[in-house]
Amino acid sequence: MTPQPPATDAAVSTAGVELHYGATPVLKGIDISLVRGKTLALLGPSGCGKTTLLRLIAGLLAPTRGSVSIAGQVVADAATGAFAPPEKRNLGMVFQDYALWPHLTVGGNVSFPLEMRRLGKAERQGRTMRALERVGLAAYADRRPSDLSGGQQQRVAIARAIVAEPQLILFDEPLSNLDRELRENMVGELAELIANLGLTAIYVTHDHSEALTLADDVAVMRSGLIEQLASPDELIEKPATPEVADFLRLGGIADLEHRDGLWVFKGSDVALLRGSGHAGATARVLIPVASITPGEISPGRLAATVLRSQFRGDGHLATVSLVGPADIELQVLSHTKLRPGEGIGLSIDPKRIRWFGTQVHSSKEESLEHA
Repeated sequence: MTPQPPATDAAVSTAGVELHYGATPVLKGIDISLVRGKTLALLGPSGCGKTTLLRLIAGLLAPTRGSVSIAGQVVADAATGAFAPPEKRNLGMVFQDYALWPHLTVGGNVSFPLEMRRLGKAERQGRTMRALERVGLAAYADRRPSDLSGGQQQRVAIARAIVAEPQLILFDEPLSNLDRELRENMVGELAELIANLGLTAIYVTHDHSEALTLADDVAVMRSGLIEQLASPDELIEKPATPEVADFLRLGGIADLEHRDGLWVFKGSDVALLRGSGHAGATARVLIPVASITPGEISPGRLAATVLRSQFRGDGHLATVSLVGPADIELQVLSHTKLRPGEGIGLSIDPKRIRWFGTQVHSSKEESLEHA
């Protein structure tokens, strides 16, 4: 896990935050701490609690237990009853649908938060134009949102979020309503914009590629808990649990048991590799895409059947089912297209296998092909 800064030095932090709806816990003890100028992604499937956590930080909900601090100031504390409303937290928000008012111009949308603060007209105009300049839309101040592309509308929403110079920006799945191609194009642009503006941001998403592209740290959430909080590189190289690895689609998860000097797939006689261990020992492993080399079916290779295949920029990513073990699916990257129903052989590099919950593996492990 990436070391977290002390809460007093953090742009935003939570301590033991819980939220219950009646007797149902939604968040079960959340501790995060975000450095100023960095982006934290809250990543997970629907219902994991990521949007609820964002709403707690925004002041749209109050915690059942624990506290929330922004820039070293406690803004919510269940123990004392302290609670600052959203307008007192000095933050900006960018929503899924951008929430732009169609009857207002671009400039009118951006200046609205300043009107709510009753700033004078001259100051409002100056700040609005500076915000639009920062996102590259100064020439569009008199346009209507409907005249802009999806990407430009997103920039307007960001300009509105930063116009009052908040210490924190909250993004609630801002790309989720876009089609896949536009979303993929815009995630890099949004990452660049966040970096260039020097924003401190919390970004909620269910898309792991968005999170890994945008964030300095990623909190993978599951069932109201943070399963792992780490940098994107650490998440990919060292997923803490099988659930994290599976959610990030890093490869196939398999249960093994040790028998006669071999690690075999549980419930079968198919061996994955040679290795030390006591009889009957079990382990759960991640077999990453990068560890697998496809080829012809031959002795010493695992036999598999292709289920489906899709093209991606660096080749064809195929999902295959192992012959023998029940319900073991792996992902294989091939330079040539693999067709459903086709039989192939797999060579697996044992050094790239990630082991969970066992210490019995060692450098003596060898693939069956080269043993």
